[in-house]
Amino acid sequence: MRTTKPLTVGLILMLLLSAGTVFADVSPLSGLTAEWWQVVGSIPTPVNPGLDQTGADCMVGQRGPVWFLAGTFFNGATTRTCSVPEGEWLFFPVVNVVNYNSPNLCGQGSSESVDVLRSVIAPIIDAAADLSVKVDGQPVNNVVRVKSLAFAITVPADSVLNAQCVAENLGPLPAGVYSPAVDDGFYTLLSPLSKGKHTVHIQGQIPLFGLTVDVTYNLTIVPVLLQ
Repeated sequence: MRTTKPLTVGLILMLLLSAGTVFADVSPLSGLTAEWWQVVGSIPTPVNPGLDQTGADCMVGQRGPVWFLAGTFFNGATTRTCSVPEGEWLFFPVVNVVNYNSPNLCGQGSSESVDVLRSVIAPIIDAAADLSVKVDGQPVNNVVRVKSLAFAITVPADSVLNAQCVAENLGPLPAGVYSPAVDDGFYTLLSPLSKGKHTVHIQGQIPLFGLTVDVTYNLTIVPVLLQ
């Protein structure tokens, strides 16, 4: 059983972002959280939106009617400028943590079950504090905790997961498919924002690891012509 991987600062994959109106039905979100990681985890580090300092990579990996927003894989403040097509639903974590089964890799010994993976990361999210989200200066208070469905995550050689394994001296995580994987965190699903400019400011902490995130998104909702 491995507990060190998700309990190191470098491997607490914490991302924050939010805006608009929250939907209370949690069940469909369990699948979206898995899909969120499958998209973000598959993007190489040079263009991964969670490592982006300017917003230049916020469009990487986007598809379908739901636009996935990312926060940061690093400590500290950042400001991003991003364009989003009108009519897109927005889905993103306020705070989240992923744990995945990788036997004999990245510090793990034998294979770990879904229950074990969940038990390791639950206390991390339990300790989340000082979560604050504002959209155009107005606070957003309704953020829902979601535990993902179990899923498989496919990562390239130059992935954020591999980079963090190496940074923590746990050995490399080769390109491949890893399962099961689980996520725990606070998420929001938003109806489309109106056309024009919007500012989203996100702050949060996981005190157990001294993690603080401060993200400002300058969003422009762009008109879409279909005829």
